[in-house]
Amino acid sequence: MRWEGQRESDNVEDRRGMGRVGGTGLGIGGIVLVLAISYFTGTNPLTILNMLNDFQSMTPGPDSAQTVATGPPHDRLGKFASVVLADTEETWRRLLPSIGRSYEDPRLVLFNGAVRSACGTTSSAVGPFYCPEDHKVYLDLSFFDEMSQRLGAPGDFAQAYVIAHEVGHHVQNLLGIAEKVTRLQHQTSDREANALSVRVELQADCFAGVWGYHAKRDRNLIEPGDFEAGLHAASAIGDDRLQRRSQGYVQPETWTHGSSEQRTTWLRRGLESGDPSVCNTFESSRL
Repeated sequence: MRWEGQRESDNVEDRRGMGRVGGTGLGIGGIVLVLAISYFTGTNPLTILNMLNDFQSMTPGPDSAQTVATGPPHDRLGKFASVVLADTEETWRRLLPSIGRSYEDPRLVLFNGAVRSACGTTSSAVGPFYCPEDHKVYLDLSFFDEMSQRLGAPGDFAQAYVIAHEVGHHVQNLLGIAEKVTRLQHQTSDREANALSVRVELQADCFAGVWGYHAKRDRNLIEPGDFEAGLHAASAIGDDRLQRRSQGYVQPETWTHGSSEQRTTWLRRGLESGDPSVCNTFESSRL
């Protein structure tokens, strides 16, 4: 990708290296104090510790919006993520009004290990995610190393696809799709809820492809081989391939993101058309 020297988004919160999220972090002195309070009041020390945890969860921590660093990061990988976010802004600011909705920029939160969001405290083990409650995309950049080394999906566009996919969830949220699906999932069986989740994820793949199309046509950011790298990444994180790798067999009824074939199919639709209207997975009889 020809990303260097491009505009970087201002909608970035760089929380990397800001310390452990959650927990009391009392230290020896704090523990002694808790034991003293317990002795004089007759209160179970675990009760006191739980009260302190509850208080801390309501008190702005080191990664709160009041103290968090914002703006474009200074390291190469952070700047890359910021440029990709900025380019998705360019695409969706122009496209979304054409389907009846103004675009509200999401924020990208970079973190290490774990992060606190409006959707709860989450470990980086779950991978990149979008929180509809605060309109933010959360990304531990070490996920890119995992894609390259463990899943065999390297390349700038493969990484950009991940960010664009999560921004696709933001588009769904703005369009009211996410809320409708969540409501339906609460009224159905687990299997049917999983099937709805697959359609949500495949639509986000298609939306990522829509961005890729315009990044190439309108701003010439795409180089030969980039789209192929993105399609390879989509295949590498298909539910069937991940299940076969982790447990040795495939369970389609438990899929939440779609098979390798499905993910590449819908990403390709967006890449080839640049049209959000082709991404309606909910009306497609065959995924």
